[in-house]
Amino acid sequence: MNKCVFFDRDGIVNRAPVEGGYVERLEDFEILPEFVSVLKAVSAEGFLAAVVTNQRCVSRGIVSLDVVDSMHDHLRRVLEDTYGITLLDVMVCPHGRDDGCDCRKPKSGMLLTVARQHDIDLASSWMIGDHETDIEAGAKAGCRTIRVLYGDSESSADFAVVSMFDLQEQIVDILETEGGRGDGGR
Repeated sequence: MNKCVFFDRDGIVNRAPVEGGYVERLEDFEILPEFVSVLKAVSAEGFLAAVVTNQRCVSRGIVSLDVVDSMHDHLRRVLEDTYGITLLDVMVCPHGRDDGCDCRKPKSGMLLTVARQHDIDLASSWMIGDHETDIEAGAKAGCRTIRVLYGDSESSADFAVVSMFDLQEQIVDILETEGGRGDGGR
């Protein structure tokens, strides 16, 4: 079985929009250099990588699914062409909070789908996000979790870092902690 690091999108992969807003245009989709560094380290440690993202802006009619898909196509192309890194998958929950889906984080549906489709051992995998809903989704799926706090002071994550810069500096050490190399803490 494979091991994977799941990444939330806004604030982790790309620059987060203003509070309460959305990345509405491809021109505003800015990939964080720290994410690229983290992704390189994750790949070097033998992990696959996938993005799992809530995009309620689709259900609200603010951004079309085609535009969201174009952002992810751009992300994949830049990572492959510029850095030689391939994302395993990009999963999107386009639903609203009350749509009753099983994919919207904090539910674990997107992680479970990726795991099923790509033979992922969730106990050997990680979820990285900047909201507690990301951490809850990862924990429910059976992953270890890392929260980028961005000013928050508390988290239920297995590990917490202050910023993406700090994650970039610490990711290898975190992945190599007990259980980080895929032994499930055994």
